[in-house]
Amino acid sequence: MSVTSRYREAWESFWQEAPEDRGAVFWDAEPTLTAGRHLAHFEPHLADPGLPLIDLGCGNGTQTRYFAERFPYVVGADLATAALAHARRADPTGLAAYRQLDAADKAEAETLHAELGDANVYVRGVLHQCEPEDRRPLADTLGVLLGDRGRAFLVEPSQAAKSILRSLAQGPAGPPAKLAPVLRHGLTPGAVPDEAVPQYLEAAGLTVLARGELPLVTTEYTADGTRVELPSTWVVAGRRPA
Repeated sequence: MSVTSRYREAWESFWQEAPEDRGAVFWDAEPTLTAGRHLAHFEPHLADPGLPLIDLGCGNGTQTRYFAERFPYVVGADLATAALAHARRADPTGLAAYRQLDAADKAEAETLHAELGDANVYVRGVLHQCEPEDRRPLADTLGVLLGDRGRAFLVEPSQAAKSILRSLAQGPAGPPAKLAPVLRHGLTPGAVPDEAVPQYLEAAGLTVLARGELPLVTTEYTADGTRVELPSTWVVAGRRPA
């Protein structure tokens, strides 16, 4: 199956309108506060750090470029061609490769796996934005991309994040400037139950190898100058060695 057309169109229109400026997108925080923190929990569980690394749902590639400075071969994959256009413009020297990928389409994942072989995969805040019917296929795609040796790191806003986002959106002045476009394009984060993430992975034949909690840093600030951070949960998954 493929992702719903509404989901595809929402992301295309969001990225077509998104500014090029660094940090202009709600979740586009500095890599040292995002991918760097995640890598500290992910790297110890990599069975083979030399495998290609796929940044699934790479958006404008900020985190992808961070990984590309630390791993031999990195691919930023995204559903939206407009997002990939941002990523390529921000990476004129080609630190990473970029690839359009419908993460709910198992056949596309199989094609990419045939090209790259087993890969490690980083997924930040993708599952909670998916339509409910796309979540299980996305987990199946991870299973294909990982193969036998790869590991996946998923970080998703926890259920507690929804009340924070609702409070921001319903403030007296309306949603903050960087959150407003997210809501306008219908990308309101869905409430994925915290326990659902490992369940999706296990249904795809993967084993949760580690898990924990971290704040998910955004680029938005409250009126008093406090940076908005969303509670999140992370998991590392892969196929357990026989």
